[in-house]
Amino acid sequence: MSKLLVSVTSAEEALQALAGGADIIDMKNPSQGALGALPLSVVTKAVAAVDGRKVTSATTGDLPMDPDVICEAVMQMAETGVDIIKVGFFGNEHENITCLNALQPLIAERKLAVVAVLMADLAPQFALVPLLREAGFWGVMLDTANKDGRNLLAYLDMGSLAVFLQMAEGMQTGLAGSLKIENIENIIKVKPSYIGVRGAVCVGFDRVAKLCKDRVSALSVLLYNCNKSVESADLA
Repeated sequence: MSKLLVSVTSAEEALQALAGGADIIDMKNPSQGALGALPLSVVTKAVAAVDGRKVTSATTGDLPMDPDVICEAVMQMAETGVDIIKVGFFGNEHENITCLNALQPLIAERKLAVVAVLMADLAPQFALVPLLREAGFWGVMLDTANKDGRNLLAYLDMGSLAVFLQMAEGMQTGLAGSLKIENIENIIKVKPSYIGVRGAVCVGFDRVAKLCKDRVSALSVLLYNCNKSVESADLA
């Protein structure tokens, strides 16, 4: 069954997401880009507020693809106690592979759960996926870098998403990118490990506005029902 990842900006929002039924509580600063990072102190407080009741994750920021910068950001985020660390891969093939190789020993030595985030609107390099698996990444997900109202499905059709998920077999997989409630019923058919949202559960569907617990709850119920429908179709 696909799980629900909800991005939050504070310990208070983390508790709202928890109460609303989110499966993964993701710390992110939406005012600072696609993967904007929150201050480490805020992430630490949010992780403490969740207190192990759900899985937590956090983004490291829209960073340049410099291996030293990326590794330092991951090490600092690991100190917050968050369960999963998300790293954006925004570069060209050479830059991305260089950063991937730099992260590999860090992941192994510190036993970190790291997710690589590929950008659907920046010609995502699906060829990276098997390399990420070999490097020990916990997961890989698709998102969108430009938050201009277009969502994931504006850049990749369902067939392309299915190919991506098939290539990522053996890893946790995520699909996100300005997804709206009406997108969920389609996207869940390809069975990602989780679906990530922010704007869909905010006041006015604005990703930089406050989180709305009732919208988290409604989406959690919708996702549950969609999962059941997919399971029933598989058994038919």
